[in-house]
Amino acid sequence: MDYESIIKETDSLLKEINSLRPLEKVELAQLREYYRIGLTYSSNAIEGNSLTETETKVVIEDGLTVNGKPLRDHLEAVGHAEAFSLLYASTSSTKISEDIIKKLHRVFYHGIDEKNAGVYRNVRVVITGTDYLPPSPEKVPDLMKKLVSRIPEIEKKNHPVVAAADLHTEFVNIHPFVDGNGRVSRLLMNMVLIKYGYPVVIIPPTRRREYISAVMSSNFGNFNEIRTLVAEMSRESCRDYLRMFSEKQTRGVINPGSKGMKITPY
Repeated sequence: MDYESIIKETDSLLKEINSLRPLEKVELAQLREYYRIGLTYSSNAIEGNSLTETETKVVIEDGLTVNGKPLRDHLEAVGHAEAFSLLYASTSSTKISEDIIKKLHRVFYHGIDEKNAGVYRNVRVVITGTDYLPPSPEKVPDLMKKLVSRIPEIEKKNHPVVAAADLHTEFVNIHPFVDGNGRVSRLLMNMVLIKYGYPVVIIPPTRRREYISAVMSSNFGNFNEIRTLVAEMSRESCRDYLRMFSEKQTRGVINPGSKGMKITPY
């Protein structure tokens, strides 16, 4: 199925989600934590982090270390969770700028490599498994300025799911940091989705091979694969949301037909 057809299904599900909003404060807090843990685990696992989802939760929520697991894996979990919290706090009031992109990277990466956290790379990087060579470091600042300036246009001309996928793709193709680009790209993708009322998209490690293949195709200008994958995951996130909260309708906690209901990101 093409991504446009999938997006139509997703938007139908989103209408159902909107009928359940706003959530109660306790539910909203629980959902944010659910996404904070889930996205941190999946995004790190795609990059090779060895922590399981349960271990990720223990590290983030309890501040404990997991015996036998590398220190870096713990630091990535804590850093990503902090970056997600920053993303959520910034989504409703902050335009995506170079400053917020650098802050997201700095928050995620400062425990791993403080010197390069939030700083555009000044060295060439090589991506294993592909012939694609990211731009030379001297081109990165200008390319990032151009990308950020185009974000309003990307959002205006495209459906939010497509805009989110394309921003993710263009960012990761520039590869502005020495490391952590994939995780920041997925945070930015979700920043766009949350802004337009869509649930957080989590790409599970079981789709890692497909995801990497889609990113590699995008390196050479084919965005269809990554758009389709993001659309599929957005649809699944909507279904997941409804599985968790649709029973509120039958309990009568929220009246789906009420007028003037405020739509919140979650």
